Amino acid sequence: MLIKYDVIVVGGGHAGCEAAAAAANLGSTVLLITMDMSKLGQMSCNPAMGGIAKGQIIREIDALGGLSGIVSDKSAVQFRMLNRSKGPAMWSPRTQNDRTLFTIYWREELEKIQNVHFWQDMVVGITHYKNKVTGVKTSIGQEIKAKTVILTSGTFLNGLIHIGMKNFGGGRSGEKASHGITEQLIELGFEAGRMKTGTPPRVDGRSLDYSKMEEQLGDEHPTSFSHLPNLALKKQLSCHITYTSPEVHEILKEGFDRSPMFNGTINSIGPRYCPSIEDKINRFADRERHQIFVEPEGWNTVEIYVNGFSTSLPEDIQIKAIQKIEGFADARIFRPGYAIEYDYFPPTQLTTTLETKIIENLFFAGQINGTTGYEEAACQGLMAGINAHQKINSLEKFTLSRDEAYIGVLIDDLITKGTDEPYRMFTSRAEHRILLRQDNADVRLTKKGHKLGLADQNRLDRVEQKLLKTNASLYYLGTNSIKPEQINPTLDGVNSSQIKQKTKLALLLSRPQININHILKLDSGFATLIDSSDDLKPEVLEQVEILIKYQGYIDRENETALKQKRLENIKLHDGFNYRGISSLSSEAIEKLTNIKPATIGQAARISGVSPADISILMVHIGR
Repeated sequence: MLIKYDVIVVGGGHAGCEAAAAAANLGSTVLLITMDMSKLGQMSCNPAMGGIAKGQIIREIDALGGLSGIVSDKSAVQFRMLNRSKGPAMWSPRTQNDRTLFTIYWREELEKIQNVHFWQDMVVGITHYKNKVTGVKTSIGQEIKAKTVILTSGTFLNGLIHIGMKNFGGGRSGEKASHGITEQLIELGFEAGRMKTGTPPRVDGRSLDYSKMEEQLGDEHPTSFSHLPNLALKKQLSCHITYTSPEVHEILKEGFDRSPMFNGTINSIGPRYCPSIEDKINRFADRERHQIFVEPEGWNTVEIYVNGFSTSLPEDIQIKAIQKIEGFADARIFRPGYAIEYDYFPPTQLTTTLETKIIENLFFAGQINGTTGYEEAACQGLMAGINAHQKINSLEKFTLSRDEAYIGVLIDDLITKGTDEPYRMFTSRAEHRILLRQDNADVRLTKKGHKLGLADQNRLDRVEQKLLKTNASLYYLGTNSIKPEQINPTLDGVNSSQIKQKTKLALLLSRPQININHILKLDSGFATLIDSSDDLKPEVLEQVEILIKYQGYIDRENETALKQKRLENIKLHDGFNYRGISSLSSEAIEKLTNIKPATIGQAARISGVSPADISILMVHIGR
């Protein structure tokens, strides 16, 4: 190839697709290299997007101008907002998706972008000169030049699949592993490690008895991931819930002596919060049953994903055990579950932009950084794609802080703390989660995406309209009152104390028993202000109710974030000589020298760096 690209993206998974789209939409010429172009954005594990904290990430990607939210909405077969019974910081959107359509729509979206070119091949190494990447080498002998390279290799680097006592090379079922990259990067000075993940068997839905399971419907009024209008589902498929039993557990135990998890074949660490079924019954021996989610793979297929039954036990044990699950007596398996080991590179070797510290203009995104999950991979791809473009055009790097986005939390955790087990995002990881809600991702990030050039003018106009209408509603509720005789019957009906004099509507809405619909019914002025035909109405009402009910918490969190941001504003340059500060602890000197934090705030979050060490640093730099 004679063309020299601005960006080469290696790998066509969730990280690779977002990276390619972001860099190309910003104006870079991009070559996406993948081993199989028919599997762009492939859902290697469960056919679903979002969930706890992950749904917030997809909303953030969409707000910035990424594509995962749009693709998820177009391919959805069910939509649910999880955790509605909890506070709004915990509400998390989730779609069940058509696996085939998801891949088709990703390819369609990428092919719409003129700057994205494709090449089907395996990359076996990078080319470089004086610690700066210059391109890639492929398995058929091509050397392709580029200003930047983004590696998004997923589980393919020296991938090894395990089913019982059998193991064989592969990056995914039916696909070969990738060799050469790990070995080269280690020679260049990178540290590498091994991780494990797994997937459950897929079964024939025609062989299941759904009458013996609990039906799980989608939301009655589904919304969507994307902040763009008209992407909500009009019809939905049901999922189902069933359970394992002591009999199932006993059958599974029969295969433990042939389990790669327990016989020493697998030594790498798997995801703590998504364990295999054999790991669950081993670790939680007192539990008599575990929940199984029976999830359809799409509109036009009978294939079913058995969520909660991830396993690498021998096929005979898998079949025998699964047929003892309620509703699975006659289950026919399409393909067995398996575990897969693969190489990753501890992410403390990266800067805040996901560029490697050892090789300039080389970026890592996705499972190569030790994460697990489509959403975690996609947001890293987006940020790497943005920053690859910014770097080669001498533009300001783009980063998000911990109080701005879950994406900021994830990247900061990775590059500051590292991970020795597959990293998965949870709401508990975000100390400012009341600020990082799924409902305000567009308000937080669309202006940033528009300034970059990713989010278009229509998106920005929509957010500004939402803000205008939200502020008008807050002003109305904060300045208008209601008489006791108008509201007291409603208060009696919801077991809330009556009022004795005119009371501001906002004060009444702050009561836990009163919701925004009560106010709409009782105050005609507010009902007139909220245009019922406006497609932004549900979003505005949700924003208004949350901001009034949780204003105290939000204000306090903003104050805390502001205090912490002061530490983020104190910069530390890459060449800072920590060994020259004798009063720092030995552990702090080692960690700070290796990680090279960009700010005092980041330094304070490094494991092993104490508050005393931070105080010494502050004194040393005259603060």
